[in-house]
Amino acid sequence: MITARFFQLFTGIFATAVSCHPQPQQPRHEKVVMVHGIFEDGKAFDSLKRRLETHGIQCFVPKLTPADGRGGLDKLAEGLKDQIDKEFGEDEKFALVAFSMGGLVSRYYLQKLGGAEHCEEFITVSTPHHGTKTAYSYPTKGVFQMRPGSDFLRDLEETEATLGEMPIVSHRTPMDLIILPTSSSVWSRAENHSHNVVLHPLMLHSKPVLDDIERRFTIQSE
Repeated sequence: MITARFFQLFTGIFATAVSCHPQPQQPRHEKVVMVHGIFEDGKAFDSLKRRLETHGIQCFVPKLTPADGRGGLDKLAEGLKDQIDKEFGEDEKFALVAFSMGGLVSRYYLQKLGGAEHCEEFITVSTPHHGTKTAYSYPTKGVFQMRPGSDFLRDLEETEATLGEMPIVSHRTPMDLIILPTSSSVWSRAENHSHNVVLHPLMLHSKPVLDDIERRFTIQSE
């Protein structure tokens, strides 16, 4: 039984690289920015990136440095803005997908640095919109900002109106051991979806999650 469950898990991860469409579709967004989480470099987006590139979507995966957030999430957001402007120019439109801490960095960019003017759709995956108790376990400014009730999170909550009518989706798992409580990924401003995925990092390898993002970013033929 255990062997069978592991087989299903790993074959499921392999399957995430396969598009949910039998043929390439017309892209709804020509460009997509993917923002990684803490201690990461963006490689976790490889499966989603391959899927979207099948439809001719240009994907950009900027590097958040330092990846442990020691300079603060606001500083990471400033770096994110600089990289997006350099890659796409200051006037291009794009969609944005962000994982975990990357969702909060992206929100600061969108809400405080003018990014909302350029972003057509925003999807977060396992982002602690209301903070996480695990943020008490690591001593950097960015992690402090992810503590429940922090000034940074209050500022984001108070400036949500700058997002306008932008379509926003939040994907979460109730079995998350990094986002505590797991309900912190529920965001009233977003369309919320819950998936029974066993671990935080596996959310970017969840076929239902990737299928949903791919469908939202393409225009399905009749």
